[in-house]
Formats: sequence, structure tokens, C-alpha cells
Amino acid sequence: MRKLIAIACIAALGCGCTVGPNYKKPTANVPGSYRGLAPEEAEKAAANSIGDQKWSQVFEDQQLQSLIRTALQQNYDVRIAGARILQAQAQLGITRADQYPSVGGGAEISDQRSARSSFLPAFERSTGQVNISAAWELDFWGKFRRATEAARANLLATEWARQEVITTLVANVSAAYFQLRALDLELEISKRTLASRHESLRLTSVLADHGSTSMLDVRQAEQLVFTAAAEIPSLEQQIEQRENLISILMGRNPGPVVRGQELTEQKRPPEVPPGLPSSLLERRADIRAAEHQLIAANAQIGVARAAYFPQISLSGSAGFQSAALTDLFSGPAGAWNFGASLTQPIFTAGRLRSNVRLAEAQQQAALLFYEQTIQGAFRDVSDALIAYRKSREFRTQQELLFQSAQDAARLSHMRYSGGVTGYLEVLTNETNAFSAELGLVQAQLNELLALVQVYQALGGGWQQ
Repeated sequence: MRKLIAIACIAALGCGCTVGPNYKKPTANVPGSYRGLAPEEAEKAAANSIGDQKWSQVFEDQQLQSLIRTALQQNYDVRIAGARILQAQAQLGITRADQYPSVGGGAEISDQRSARSSFLPAFERSTGQVNISAAWELDFWGKFRRATEAARANLLATEWARQEVITTLVANVSAAYFQLRALDLELEISKRTLASRHESLRLTSVLADHGSTSMLDVRQAEQLVFTAAAEIPSLEQQIEQRENLISILMGRNPGPVVRGQELTEQKRPPEVPPGLPSSLLERRADIRAAEHQLIAANAQIGVARAAYFPQISLSGSAGFQSAALTDLFSGPAGAWNFGASLTQPIFTAGRLRSNVRLAEAQQQAALLFYEQTIQGAFRDVSDALIAYRKSREFRTQQELLFQSAQDAARLSHMRYSGGVTGYLEVLTNETNAFSAELGLVQAQLNELLALVQVYQALGGGWQQ
């Protein structure tokens, strides 16, 4: 009967109250729509978001997909984030173990002998002891449960932090690849232009040798050649450095990178549906990580407050002890003890109060960081949508500029060949056409980079 009463008391103590505030999801200030949408796009904002799509659906270049897959497997930042998850899992196991009793066992054998002396007779004594002991600090005020709640939230925050690393990695690999393809195209344009200008220089030199033109025209033709030639080593340098960057993102030593589609062949959708702003709170990995950090900080308040209350501990041991090893497990050799203790803080010079204030301040900081992260996420999406829309408009104008400059260069060559104008006009229009073509490549690149920015801002990329 006494054992049943004792078990009932222990169960009652183990199911005590939990001090500290329970977590309540903060109310977020969510706008009705994203700023940066065109009026005709705002009506479609509730459609499926591009952020819900897998990265393989957004970036259709097969070679780019291969680079991303390799990076996800070998990138060091992703692997470090995975190791941090293992650390958080282990920490959760350590913290959760405090809720349960700890049990240990031991055995001891000793033998003492003494020779006969003038004052004492000879004697021999052997003792043996086997015991098992247990200790348990009752979680009556929920200190260990709150600590476990905090550790579990930290684990989830670490997992979401890894998803954020993946999102960033997908965006970085995609952006670096598009930049590499843009440099390839610029190099191709520069080499093609250089070959054309070499031919113009040869023809101009022939005319100068026959007295049909002056050396000034030759020097001006040389300027066009040197301008195009100067671009080539600079572009080749940037190409190799960009390849090195992509190699490092893939967890490899610097080396060449296999190409896929040309820059002009890359998918550029006319519209990028962002979805509802409220869905961003569930999709963005950094927001989810910040929320779980807030949950952990909130639980730590309960841990700090539990220190105000008494600590109740139970301990006990049972075993066998005998002076004769042969009688260790027989006869009256059994021994046991049981004890309970209660410790109540009386004077701590304000330590407990300061610990609670510290936990509350940390929770407030985590709340502000959570709200700041949400606000920053909406800005990211707005900036990205504006960039994508304006970069498309800029690219359209740049195409018109290039067409006009190219035609002006063609007409100036015709006028020079007919003797209507000097070579300075050719020089000016050739330079303008070359700059306009390189500017068009940059405009096409900016449009693709803006697409990457939109996808990352909407929380896309970690979906496998």
C-alpha cells in the first residue's frame, strides 16, 4: 500500500505545472499586394506563385540543372548546415534526457591482510558490494520541459536555416552561370567585331597606299581594331574567374565549366506570378527560421522563471554488501536507501530576477528580428518584381538602340565607300554599334538576374 502511495505521489509531482508564457504566433503586418506589380499583373497575384515551383522548372537549361545538383551535393555551406542540424539534434537529446531519472550501477571488491605483530594478531578481511542507484530531479515547474521546447525549436530553426542556405546556393549558381554565358557572348561579339575591323583596316590601308585616302583614316581604323582587341583579354579574365566561382560553389577546385544554352536561349517568362503576400510567411525559409528562434527564446523565459521555485529531487539505491564474498548474494546482505530533498533559493543577490529579465529581453529581440525579417522579405519581393519589370522594358529599348546603331554603322560604311563622308563618321558609328551590342547583352543578363532575384525573394529554390 505504501508503495502505491509513493508511486502516485511521484506521478503527481512529475505532472506538475509549466511556468512561463506559452507561445502565440505574432500578428504580422502583411500588405494586401506586392508593390512593383503592373496593374494588369495585380489582378493575377493570387495565382500560383513561381516561388512554389521547383528550381528545375524555373531554370530549364540542362547543364545549369546539372551544376545545381552537383552544388547541392558537394557545396561546403550546405554540408556545414547539415552538420549543424546533427549538432542541434544531439543537443535536443541531451536536454530532453534531463526530464528522466538517471540510473547507475557499481561493484566493489576489497581484500585486506595483516601479518601478526607484537601488539596485534594476524587478520584477513574481504568485502564485496554490488548496488544500483537512481536520481531524479522532478520537473514539477516545467523547467526541463521548457528547455526541451527551446531545444526542439532551435533544431527546427537550424533545419530552416539549411533550407535558406540551399535557396541562396541555387540563386548564386544560377546567377553565376548566366553571368558566365553573358561573358561568353560578349567575347564572341568582340572576336567577331575584331575580325571585321581587321578587314576594314586592311581595305583602308590598301586605299591609303594607292592615294585614295589619307593616313588619318588608317589611324582611325586602327583605333577601332585596338578598341575591340582590348576587350578580349579582359573578358577572358572574367570568364575564367567566373568559372572558378562556379567550381567553388560546386565544392570543387577551380576549373572549366561545361556550357549549355546560349544566353539568348534562356527562358524569360513574360510574367512571374508572386502569389499572395500571406503565403510568403510560410514559404521563406529565413522567416520560418526566425519564428522558431522566437519560440526558443519564449521557452527560455519559462526556464528562467522556474528557478524561483523549489527544486525537488529523489534519490535511492539498492544492492548487496557482505564481509564474505561467498555470502554476498545470500543471507542478510541486502541494503537499500531512499531519500528526497527540496532546495529553495532564498537570497541570490538579484541573479534570478536578472536571468528572467535577460530571457525576456532576448525574447523581445527575437520578436523584433522576426518582424524585421518579414518586413525585409516583402521589400526583397518588391525590389525583385520592380527589377524584373523594368529590366524587360530596358532590354526592349536596348534592342531598338542596337538595331538603330547597327544600321547607322552600315550606312556610314556605304557613305564612306561612296566618298560622301570621312572615316571619322565610320569610327563614331562603329563604336556606337559595338557599345550598343554589348549593352544589349548586359540588358539580357540583367533580365535573367532579376528573374533569379524574384525566385529567391519569393522563397523558391529549397524545394527538391
